[in-house]
Amino acid sequence: MPALRYRSKRYKQRRVRTTGGRTVTHYKKKRVSTASCASCGRPLGGVPWMRASKLRSFPRSSRMPNRPFGGYLCPACARQAIKEEARA
Repeated sequence: MPALRYRSKRYKQRRVRTTGGRTVTHYKKKRVSTASCASCGRPLGGVPWMRASKLRSFPRSSRMPNRPFGGYLCPACARQAIKEEARA
């Protein structure tokens, strides 16, 4: 019996014949969504589309842009946040 999360049609199934001669079902992983801006929701540039577990193996310089609020806010929202901080 497959795990509870796989018992729906949302997961694509693939029948695979193993080296031992058994036929088993492999479940394809869901597509990763893009990183989005915390303020406006636009997709972030410079952040790769991959699972967090794989992203951790990348060097930090490749994970997100090297600027204030990089990887969290888009450039337009970051510019606005910096201006608001300076005014306060």
